[in-house]
Amino acid sequence: MPHILFLNWRDTRNPESGGSEVYTERIAAELVARGHRVTLLCAKHAGSPAEQVLPTDVHVLRRGGRHTVYLRAALTYLAGRCRLGRLAPGARGRPDLIVDVCNGVPFLSPLYARCPTLVVIHHVHREQWPVVFGGVKARFGWWLESRVAPRVYRRCRYVTVSTATRDELAELGVAPARISLIHNALAGPKCASVPRSAYPSLVVLGRLMPHKRVEFALDALAAIAPEQPGLRLVIAGRGYWEPRLREYATRLGIAARTDFAGYVSEHRKHELLSLGWVVLVPSLKEGWGLTILEAAAHGTPAVAFRSAGGVCDAIRDGVTGLLADDPADFVAKIRWLLTDEKARQQMGTAAGAYAESFTWAAAGERMAALVDEAGQRAP
Repeated sequence: MPHILFLNWRDTRNPESGGSEVYTERIAAELVARGHRVTLLCAKHAGSPAEQVLPTDVHVLRRGGRHTVYLRAALTYLAGRCRLGRLAPGARGRPDLIVDVCNGVPFLSPLYARCPTLVVIHHVHREQWPVVFGGVKARFGWWLESRVAPRVYRRCRYVTVSTATRDELAELGVAPARISLIHNALAGPKCASVPRSAYPSLVVLGRLMPHKRVEFALDALAAIAPEQPGLRLVIAGRGYWEPRLREYATRLGIAARTDFAGYVSEHRKHELLSLGWVVLVPSLKEGWGLTILEAAAHGTPAVAFRSAGGVCDAIRDGVTGLLADDPADFVAKIRWLLTDEKARQQMGTAAGAYAESFTWAAAGERMAALVDEAGQRAP
């Protein structure tokens, strides 16, 4: 039974987890269902056990922290301890294949691993580096991602979730023939929808970080609120940027119309996506925008920025949602959906049908084919 080691900086239980972690664990679960043994190595976080077996039989090793997980991954591999010792006696050893998930900072596993590597990249971080870090750190990060990683992974098969990221990887010198496209899918079974809110409502869901640009959603609320007396915005998620966003909402005079919901359960998340009239995704960059698909499953259209990359695959512009060209256009498109009930309902219906075409079973089948192909090529 082949053993696959996933390297990802976080797991879904990490307070800072996002779509990449959902993708990793769902794909891992699909591979287990197809007969593979799978281990996920990620960073520790407060309250997390060092070793755990998930209900899907994916084994989780938590080693190191946010910055040291990359070194700990290499040391764990070299020590031959890539399986759970206590929870899986006799199942230690090195993996037959590594799935190296790069979230800006690469694990660079081909430098030390003697097995095949598949590289998963959700999006290229060219724009995020200066926003999140700036200065020397941003330049170093971009050099590592754009110069070092393509060279280290030059013999590896890449997997990405959107055509936009595939094109950007090609610009970095990755041969298009080495890039496979495996989309995101719905994160779990579709929860029952609840009736729309009686008042016009907007929803933002995600980590509260600078590059998520939630300020644009607050700007839209401030611009449209005078025309829509009952309009409200729900911001679900947590992150260190939240105090700045609260201050900004106060400066705009819309604090009373803005609900900071914090971290929400899976059930509450789906309730909010179902209650909302329109979901906003103002991010600077997204590999896909899983929230868009989750909202679509409840018939809720989304508005995002065309320049954000992967959202152009998650949204069929003008059919399942809208893509804006600039901040003013973002506000205009939100205003139109809020005021045109027929268009909003038509897009919501189309979005629901579109979402149903993306399944984890299909994504897992494509990944399993790549895993088998890599295994056959191994010396």
